[in-house]
Amino acid sequence: MAMIALKAPHIEVRVVDMNATRIAAWNSDTLPIYEPGLDDVVKQTRGRNLHFSTDVAGGIKAADIIFVAVNTPTKTYGVGAGRAADLRFIESVARTIAEHANGPKIIVEKSTIPVKTAETIKEILAANAGGHKFEVLSNPEFLAEGTAIVDLQAPDRVLIGGERTPGGEAAIQKLVSVYAEWVPRERIITTNLWSSELSKLVANAFLAQRISSINSISALCEVTGADVDEVANAIGKDSRIGPKFLKASVGFGGSCFQKDILNLVYLCEHFGLPEVARYWESVVGINDWQKRRFANRVVRSMFNTVADKRIAVLGFAFKKDTNDTRESAAISVCRDLISEQAKVVVYDPKVPAAEIQIDVLGKGAASDPRLAVASSAYEAARGAHALIVATEWDEFKTLDFRKIFEDMQQPAFIFDGRNILDLPKLREIGFRASGIGR
Repeated sequence: MAMIALKAPHIEVRVVDMNATRIAAWNSDTLPIYEPGLDDVVKQTRGRNLHFSTDVAGGIKAADIIFVAVNTPTKTYGVGAGRAADLRFIESVARTIAEHANGPKIIVEKSTIPVKTAETIKEILAANAGGHKFEVLSNPEFLAEGTAIVDLQAPDRVLIGGERTPGGEAAIQKLVSVYAEWVPRERIITTNLWSSELSKLVANAFLAQRISSINSISALCEVTGADVDEVANAIGKDSRIGPKFLKASVGFGGSCFQKDILNLVYLCEHFGLPEVARYWESVVGINDWQKRRFANRVVRSMFNTVADKRIAVLGFAFKKDTNDTRESAAISVCRDLISEQAKVVVYDPKVPAAEIQIDVLGKGAASDPRLAVASSAYEAARGAHALIVATEWDEFKTLDFRKIFEDMQQPAFIFDGRNILDLPKLREIGFRASGIGR
């Protein structure tokens, strides 16, 4: 919404939410999420044509187009638990829109949702709308955290799906005109509703599949003496494959990949395609295995025990340039090491200490003396037996590793879970250094 406000200053954009604390943060100098470049965009537009408010009813009444951007987490209960999307917030928003609508509206699905969700929204609106006409569009977002502003400024494509009816086509073109303010028309793809809804799940599934594929090969590289980075470079030169998403690591995280794949698995099972479901479920299985394998390798390398050893974990966000920790591989690694009685000290430049504690120990859990949070990489590594790179923050590439080595217990181990460090140089210093598939 901030980017639309920036690129189309004649369009009034209102972001509304019932969470007053969150809205207050969006109206403050400290935004509730960290994303490079976002502060500047918000500061340029806020108060001009971008407004943040808790007036949900007023926002609905004033809008011609309503973007629905609520959470669609994986269900933790009942039918489809652990796989299906929990659509309670989607339904709640649909009922709220119907309650306050004062004329025709275009409803745009922005949340990642299972195919056919638009039918649910349309039925709720039709049953509660008091005669008002609605058109429902699907407009999934393909930006990546950490590069969201760049992705929005020059997207690979904008996808808009709608019904192939006169009303649906008119709604599609109205939304096309918004993005056409800055996106070349040839990059704006229009499809039917169901193709658009499914495309988001499939895009994330394919990206995650590539990561799990190269991670599975990293294990083979470690036992054969091959270098996974060299293998990835060689196969990435093939124009049919390409180099993107072939970076081996401790595992993928984030709010989308695992959730969307499991949603796809549930859909396949629901529609009687168990073989397809098993195929996609294996992508998540490899990712979980890779995280366990990494933690097991740490233990095995350190003489088969990490009990009472201090282990510094550098990075906790699921990727660099974000403070998002959802499904971060670091969570799994920390838990596995603590279960082995290690003393884990975490440092991340953007994730608050309280969030690290909650993610590792659980909400409401008492503090654990085996988990601590440091204010710098050097503090985390001081007196440590091993150092783990769990997030590819740029600052970790330029650390003074000679100083770190002198302050660590000997022998000093480094486990590079993101393959960003120069292992030969670290070995020259004296580290027992290893990476993923290297």
